[in-house]
Amino acid sequence: MTRAHKVRNICFTLLGAAALVLKEQYTGPLEGIIYSYGGNVSASFAVYFIAGILTYQLRPSKLLAAAVALLVVELFEALDGFGVMANVYDRADFAANAVGTGLALAVDAAVSGISARRSERGERSDAGEGEQPAAGG
Repeated sequence: MTRAHKVRNICFTLLGAAALVLKEQYTGPLEGIIYSYGGNVSASFAVYFIAGILTYQLRPSKLLAAAVALLVVELFEALDGFGVMANVYDRADFAANAVGTGLALAVDAAVSGISARRSERGERSDAGEGEQPAAGG
């Protein structure tokens, strides 16, 4: 895992954690849904990027990270917060966890695709630098 990739995953983990902490401050449309399930979505999002760091060496790393993240957050729900946190059982939390993990997977794939395209363009432009067009071609 490159340093840039690790930093990116840490930033997305912190983004998910910030959303978890700030969800109670939200006022606006769908306030009840955000208050009830925003924590599940944002925590699952953060856990995906942590799992991404841990599973990076394995293939397919993104799908494995999603599976590990979903397993962790679903077990957290089913086992009442692992006995560490109080957890209010709601069957819809399981769906919200899947939404958060899916969102993280989509963001990861999109950002990875953008990075790959930038790298390809950079390699092509670097390879062409300094070359002079052939004379009389």
